[in-house]
Amino acid sequence: MKILIVEDDSETLAFIKKGFEQDGNLVDAATNGEDGLLMATTSDYDVIILDRMLPRIDGLSVVRTLRANDNNTPILILSAMSEVDQRVEGLEAGCDDYLVKPFAYSELKARAIILSKRKDNRITSNELTVGKLKLDQRKRQVFLDGSEIVLKPREFKLLEYLMLHSGQVVTRTMLLEHVWDYHFDPQTNIIDVHISRLRTKIDRDPLNSMIETVRGAGYRINE
Repeated sequence: MKILIVEDDSETLAFIKKGFEQDGNLVDAATNGEDGLLMATTSDYDVIILDRMLPRIDGLSVVRTLRANDNNTPILILSAMSEVDQRVEGLEAGCDDYLVKPFAYSELKARAIILSKRKDNRITSNELTVGKLKLDQRKRQVFLDGSEIVLKPREFKLLEYLMLHSGQVVTRTMLLEHVWDYHFDPQTNIIDVHISRLRTKIDRDPLNSMIETVRGAGYRINE
């Protein structure tokens, strides 16, 4: 992976940079939002790891500027700001993931790998394709074999997240965080109910569902 890290704390920056470089990745670094924004707009990266509180230009402003200019590079925000509304604010600004400090490098690495694979699924038309299923992110439409399928907003968001991670196991925790904005397990069957509803709408053969249940792990959408 080619990664851009924008972090003003020298110790944190050195820790992250060393870890990714030892794992064989190419890493560029900036210590303020202004330089980070310039690097993000002039080079192509698989993932951007961005601190929220930065000098010159804050992290969320960097995210908003990139998204406003159709830069869809996956962005992971790092922040000590851990309140739910603060995390939601980051996601609504356009970042793809939000990791609260302090964090384990192993978790950061895992999240970065997932985001880099998500980039491979992004195309300029904002259209995702898995088998005969097509999802237009901009128009918020879904088609199966050319016929439109009407989904409710939460069903659309759930399908979109699964398709962004096509072929990968998506855990319940990931779905709760990114589809429902829950950062805790509400101990309900809300995910199972929505998966079941999705299956009735996108599966031509109920015995061969596109959405696979991976027992003890989560769900995976397959072609």
